[in-house]
Amino acid sequence: MQLDQGEKGFSFSKEGPLDMRMDPSTDLTAREIVNRWPEKELGELFRDLGEEPRWKRAAKAIVDARKRKKIETTTQLAEVIASALKSPLRGKWHPATLIFQALRMCVNKELDGVAEGISKAVHYLAPRGRIGVISFHSLEDRIVKNIFKVGSAEPKKADVVKVPPILRLLTKKPIAPLIAEIKKNPRARSAKLRFAERI
Repeated sequence: MQLDQGEKGFSFSKEGPLDMRMDPSTDLTAREIVNRWPEKELGELFRDLGEEPRWKRAAKAIVDARKRKKIETTTQLAEVIASALKSPLRGKWHPATLIFQALRMCVNKELDGVAEGISKAVHYLAPRGRIGVISFHSLEDRIVKNIFKVGSAEPKKADVVKVPPILRLLTKKPIAPLIAEIKKNPRARSAKLRFAERI
């Protein structure tokens, strides 16, 4: 589990370099984003990928902090964010949770392959073959939901070309983990599972 390796820089609870690359051969690191990106771009990243409501405050805090000293480690960044955002929005989450999520998703281009991968998987399904997709982020789940929705849509009367649906939805709403599962595996708390069947 790369997320548990302190040297990878994914966790705000473990001291490590601000890296966050799943593939160390790629160039972009969280350190570069945090120390070089303009405040506006940082804020938009935290807003769009992290869905952090206090994105402006977080971006300003980082820019102010890096003027004094470069932010090199996960714990340095976590302290800057915790100081700026004070308290978590949701339960016991650390204030830096959504900021770290946004950085990780950006560094690894996590959303880029989701739509392509699922579309290809659906294409290769045999009739009555089923596909199940677990997402851990609302943006990922939205992509899955839209692909399944488009694939299962009946043609409209006004459509010039009538394209029959290729999927049948097996889950109208995503399946969420039970409380017992979340207690055993806290990372499951944001998981959503959707199923569809090839017609």
